[in-house]
Amino acid sequence: MPFQPPVQDLMFCIEHLSHWDKVSALDTYADYDLPDIHAALEAYARFCSEQIAPLSYIGDTLGARFDQGRVTMPEGDVQAYTQFAEMGWQALTHPIEHGGMGLPRAVGAAAVEMLNAADMSFGLCPLLTDGAIEALLLTGSDDQKATYLKPLIAGRWSGTMNLTEPQAGSDLGRVATKASLRNDGSYGISGTKIFITYGAHNLTENIIHLVLARTSDAPAGPKGLSLFIVPQKMVNPDGTLGAENAVDCVSIEHKLGVRASPTAMLNYDDATGFLIGDENCGLEYMFIMMNAARFSVGVQGVATSERAYQRALTYARDRVQSRPVNGQSAQAVPIISHPDVRRMLLRMRSLTEAGRAMAAATAGLLDIAHHLGDSEIAALAEFMVPLVKGYCSERAVEVASLGVQIHGGMGFIEETGAAQHYRDARILPIYEGTTAIQANDLLGRKVMRDGGTTARLFAASIAETETKLAQGNTSMQAIGENLGLARTAFESSLDWLLTNSRKDIDAAFAGSVPFLMLSGTLAAGWKLADGARAAQAAIDAGQDTDFMTQKVATALFFAQHVLPECTVEQTRILQGSRSLLDAAFPE
Repeated sequence: MPFQPPVQDLMFCIEHLSHWDKVSALDTYADYDLPDIHAALEAYARFCSEQIAPLSYIGDTLGARFDQGRVTMPEGDVQAYTQFAEMGWQALTHPIEHGGMGLPRAVGAAAVEMLNAADMSFGLCPLLTDGAIEALLLTGSDDQKATYLKPLIAGRWSGTMNLTEPQAGSDLGRVATKASLRNDGSYGISGTKIFITYGAHNLTENIIHLVLARTSDAPAGPKGLSLFIVPQKMVNPDGTLGAENAVDCVSIEHKLGVRASPTAMLNYDDATGFLIGDENCGLEYMFIMMNAARFSVGVQGVATSERAYQRALTYARDRVQSRPVNGQSAQAVPIISHPDVRRMLLRMRSLTEAGRAMAAATAGLLDIAHHLGDSEIAALAEFMVPLVKGYCSERAVEVASLGVQIHGGMGFIEETGAAQHYRDARILPIYEGTTAIQANDLLGRKVMRDGGTTARLFAASIAETETKLAQGNTSMQAIGENLGLARTAFESSLDWLLTNSRKDIDAAFAGSVPFLMLSGTLAAGWKLADGARAAQAAIDAGQDTDFMTQKVATALFFAQHVLPECTVEQTRILQGSRSLLDAAFPE
């Protein structure tokens, strides 16, 4: 079925939820206004729907091919990527001085969503390149920026993130790849990296690997890691490409989903690498790239949810089955008439739009924090990133599963396409740190480290929205009441976690994932509520009432059907630690 990028809702989120008044006032974005952004997103939407979306099923069927160390992408992907680069889409949010367009992060998030909804396998390559660009912008030397940034931003080269190894998994302290200093100041990089997304392919002229490795005198554990640029092809002083570096693709993985995204095992055999920044600061630098990637993976969750929802909605309108329970027709009707199908569709829609709203708001906070250096806003933005990643990726699996359910037996048949979204979505709670890793980061770094200060700021901001909702009509009041109950569950859980983390750390972290899901649900409901207020104001002014009425309806459904789940997570946190920790697993 044709994919229709949700440009209208993306623009709604940028205008009303991304803190546009503050973002647009920044000197960096002074030359852009909403009509300009709308025009850019409309053009990108056409490219995604017409050129990229048709590749999704083909890529899922054919996959990337590996032969004698070379990875070949489906032919359509190669042609589409050439167009993608020539049209300048990789450059959207990157600095103008390095060849970018300099658009705000919320616009970048909208673009990431549309591309990945069209074809997540294709979208993973630009996503990783964005992360490499961000890491080099913040940590690279002037010479490294001059050498690598323009070709990456132009899309002529792509970037990768080389972290894990067979023995390490997510425990990066066990990384064993070695970096030996040479007389010319470069390093010889030796070791094996696994699960490297787009680690080998034929879409770009060159691949720039950012690699974690240990120098000869580095301390053990994560504090001994350094970050290196290892180009697949060496770069001459004049910017032209030279010989192949000693980086070999050993194999690519056979995966459940995203099959046209090659996941490579790379072997480094004294490959030439160049240190980024200072020795033993590699993990700190890599987290810059990882943080950007984590946010984008959350947006991928929204993207997959949108595609699954569109497919399920079309099927529900077309599929005729069973008479209605209210007896209004003696004939079978489209299944969208049946109450439980409507429940599933509305849940899919509300979870998708809630994730989109939360991502737009977070993108705006990240921009404001970056350009103004406001520590309080920066802390709130950092608090939101694991929510976007963890919550939106977990909900994507649920939304895609509901899409299969709405299709019934046909959803289990590959030809309908519903199963592909489910398979593709399943990697998202694993990519760039599992849900538990996001939850541990949220609780350990974002809550416990500052004694809950940022978390209480988050709750106070939600309470301000509740006050405004209480002054509205009955729908606004109902949204506000449920938002208040969810916030109370959050604050109660926060108090319990802060108290118990001091006397029983295992009990606190037993509730880390429930706390992440509670916080994510609350944040998503908060942003939907802010959107509902903006939509109601438009309705009152007689503006685009059909779209705005739907926005209010979606927020109300979320408030009454999803926000109550916060109290369930509260119960898990407050009451569930002992049953979890004391249970035995007999051999």
